[in-house]
Amino acid sequence: MKTKNYITTYCLFKCSSRYLVHRSNSNSQYSSQFPGFRCQFSRTSRLLETFLPDPKWNLPSVVPPLREYIGRDLTSASNFSGRTHRIPCRFFGSAPIVMQRNPMFSTINADDITKFKEILGEKNVVQDEEALLAANTDWMQKYKGSSNLLLQPRTTEEVSQILKYCNSRCLAVVPQGGNTGLVGGSVPVFDEVIINMGSMKNIISFDKVSGILVCEAGCILENLVSFLDNQGFVMPLDLGAKGSCQIGGNVSTNAGGLRFVRYGSLHGNVLGLEAVLANGTVLDMLGTLRKDNTGYDLKHLFIGSEGSLGIISKVSILTPPKLSSVNLAFLACKDYVSCQNLLLEAKRKLGNILSAFEFLDSHSMDLVLNHLEGVRNPLPPSMHNFYVLIETTGSDQSYDKEKLEAFLLHSMEVGLISDGVLAQDINQAFSFWRIREGVPEALMKAGAVYKYDLSLPIEKMYDLVEEMRMLLGPAAKVVGYGHLGDGNLHLNISLPDYDDTVLGQVEPFVYEWTSKHRGSISAEHGLGLMKANKIHYSKSTESVSLLEIIDNVHLMVSIKKLLDPNGILNPYKVLPSSLTS
Repeated sequence: MKTKNYITTYCLFKCSSRYLVHRSNSNSQYSSQFPGFRCQFSRTSRLLETFLPDPKWNLPSVVPPLREYIGRDLTSASNFSGRTHRIPCRFFGSAPIVMQRNPMFSTINADDITKFKEILGEKNVVQDEEALLAANTDWMQKYKGSSNLLLQPRTTEEVSQILKYCNSRCLAVVPQGGNTGLVGGSVPVFDEVIINMGSMKNIISFDKVSGILVCEAGCILENLVSFLDNQGFVMPLDLGAKGSCQIGGNVSTNAGGLRFVRYGSLHGNVLGLEAVLANGTVLDMLGTLRKDNTGYDLKHLFIGSEGSLGIISKVSILTPPKLSSVNLAFLACKDYVSCQNLLLEAKRKLGNILSAFEFLDSHSMDLVLNHLEGVRNPLPPSMHNFYVLIETTGSDQSYDKEKLEAFLLHSMEVGLISDGVLAQDINQAFSFWRIREGVPEALMKAGAVYKYDLSLPIEKMYDLVEEMRMLLGPAAKVVGYGHLGDGNLHLNISLPDYDDTVLGQVEPFVYEWTSKHRGSISAEHGLGLMKANKIHYSKSTESVSLLEIIDNVHLMVSIKKLLDPNGILNPYKVLPSSLTS
């Protein structure tokens, strides 16, 4: 649920008439006036009720149940007698992966089970088939492992004892949080032991003066959001999967999300963490200082390492105070150039109150309207080429309102906005965010989908979408949306059924295009299994020699081998397996 204090403002933009229409209620704390604007209703005016969600719809949660899509074809890998195993991800956004189980890893035996029960107690050593099926499979049904053991530690000490024993036995492990990843990073590839951190969900401390939260890695993000909201603070991270994802997994993948443009990366917001190395050593880096220049800042090695260097057990994170003035605008633009220019103007005119700038194309909107129950077009009756969500957050309602009005007026005058509306209340704000956050769910319901999370120069982002459309023609629907404010494109290829021919056209074209334009093949989802062998695409060979690329990756491999010499932590992920085995 978004912040509750949305300014009650209703506004209709029409470049042809340039009139702003609003309602106000003198008895409402949300009432808002627009001095200097003439108010007029005409044939083109739109009443608020035409797009407010009907209360009887009882809109569903933004986050779909993790197992909602059970039933897609999966291939179980239960036989390791032959060392070669085809990972069942061939139709899910990456070409077929044929991997070999590392023969150095041991397999689970009865003595191992007995030892884990001594450490955790019997009920936290899970061998139930149904529970293992869920833990072995990622939420999009892209990847499925064959682990026969799920461990649920409750303390850092238990994590330490587990890893110390697994390292001595050379048992491979995969750390797991909410299992909401998209690149196969949180599920086994073969028979790795699953260490689920969900039982470590305590909030350890919160300092209202500094805004520093210290908590365990298994805390669900939405629970932290609710806790901080009650304290008058906000999480600097907001994701569509916040109802399931855990803060340890967020930090391990350096998750970005919807508020990146305002609060930045977790590298800047995480002040400290506690991590357990492969040999059981506990690294206490759980500092709460904003300044500490004593030696290497080792915590940054673990932020974004996807559990391949150590398992994060605790986190300290800087949280900003909750501000009282929040506005959300849902706007339409005629073309992508207008979206870019609108972003530039938003940065200039809104400055420090700009907290989110999201975009989606008409294909994204069409999918959401056709596949999600209870979602309505905020700007009926016509469809527009592009849509933008702009959120502002500040502390002075009148000042913020004045800045927003000036921005909107200027944007209309120069033709950047074709149409638009401002959220009048929390329900309408939720319905706007539901559209943007519901695109992944709509894509899943539409059929087969290949997903790519890319970081690109903003002026080039949509070029890739258009080139992909020309490449594929009518064989597939190419969808583009994402975090325009920080140059993060979510490229999706939607089609009725998975098709090797289409996939062969998409890859490696999408990675080569990204590399050519000096982008990154993973903006916020991580590399996981899907992109581990494609890490070299995130270096441009036009300016960096192949030798330098190899040196960078080898340096990463050296760090991995230093901290995890037996390679038991999340093997086959992040780095090319040929270098880490």
